[in-house]
Amino acid sequence: MKFIGVDLGWVSGASGLCCLQWQDHKLEIISIEIETDLQDVFAWLDSVVAPAEPAMVAVDAPTLIPNQTGMRLPDKLAHRYFGKYHAGCYPANLNQSFAERTIGFGTSLQAQGFAHAATIEPQQLGRYQIEVFPHPAIVHLFDLQKILKYKKGRVVEKKRELKRLRNYIVEILPSLTPALNVDSPIVIPKIVNKFTGRQLKVVEDRLDAIICAYTAAYWWYWGLERNLVLGDESTGYIVVPKRC
Repeated sequence: MKFIGVDLGWVSGASGLCCLQWQDHKLEIISIEIETDLQDVFAWLDSVVAPAEPAMVAVDAPTLIPNQTGMRLPDKLAHRYFGKYHAGCYPANLNQSFAERTIGFGTSLQAQGFAHAATIEPQQLGRYQIEVFPHPAIVHLFDLQKILKYKKGRVVEKKRELKRLRNYIVEILPSLTPALNVDSPIVIPKIVNKFTGRQLKVVEDRLDAIICAYTAAYWWYWGLERNLVLGDESTGYIVVPKRC
């Protein structure tokens, strides 16, 4: 079983991509990439997941948007449950400029056999897709009191927070179940002090993709026993891991 993380560029721009594979009771890193064009994102997906091969794609973007205006139910629930962590999500509706792109991405995945999995029987092979949101996932997986603020602010602050995120990935995810093997030929991106804001954005997209892929694996492994689902397929939904 493979787990794909897609930190999708909502309107345009780069998408962070990660592929993990469940083998020998560990998650192995198969690929961590950046692509800009959607056709290149799908070409990468085809390169890591064969036709009909079991896999789950976790997308950081609203792929189901039923409401013309306002906020989706999962967006409201994210603010209700994670606002205190500063982890409320951006509201999605059909009038937003990104809606056609993000919905179209989910529709294209469905055409390749990746069915929405707002509910799941744990550890059953299949081809699935889910919507995820890295901020609350990071808060829960790493037992934090607040999000890591690596998306906004001064370069020095973003650099510090990205280093924290990478350290948590390397130090904590190998201790959870399912365990991530970080002793891999595929190196988890590092943050260098001389990096510019543009270079940090490349690292950010890749680290977010790792969190997305790991959330997919966590959902597949545990189901509702250790995950929350905000919303459902009729309203849109977000899967958030939780630790017991």
